[in-house]
Amino acid sequence: MKLFYSILIVFCCLLFNSNSFSQGHVEVIKDPRIDNLIKKQSEVVPPATSVQISGYRLQIFFDSDKSKVDHARIQFSRSFPKIEAYVTYNAPNYFLRVGDFRTSAEADRLKAELGSEFPTSFIVQEKVNLPRID
Repeated sequence: MKLFYSILIVFCCLLFNSNSFSQGHVEVIKDPRIDNLIKKQSEVVPPATSVQISGYRLQIFFDSDKSKVDHARIQFSRSFPKIEAYVTYNAPNYFLRVGDFRTSAEADRLKAELGSEFPTSFIVQEKVNLPRID
């Protein structure tokens, strides 16, 4: 009886290892967006190249309507083309902040110049880019 079971086990092992079972075909169907996600996740994003320091900016306008903020940005850029303007979003408002000032006194000078155009402007402290050297 042991001989019969031993032969049966050997026969089953040979049967399962034969080529007739290893010729299966597997087709993988996937969404092509998966490849795009994998590619995007594997991209190396370089760090920010601009050096930032603690400084001051002048917040001159904010609104929940981005088109109004963009209009104020254009108006400011026409008057002061050499001063950078930054639009940030913090729900539910867009904020227009201008300048990269090292001291609050520099920001205060611009605030005095903008008094009639943007009377509600105020100075905020945040990380700023190194100011331009003209």
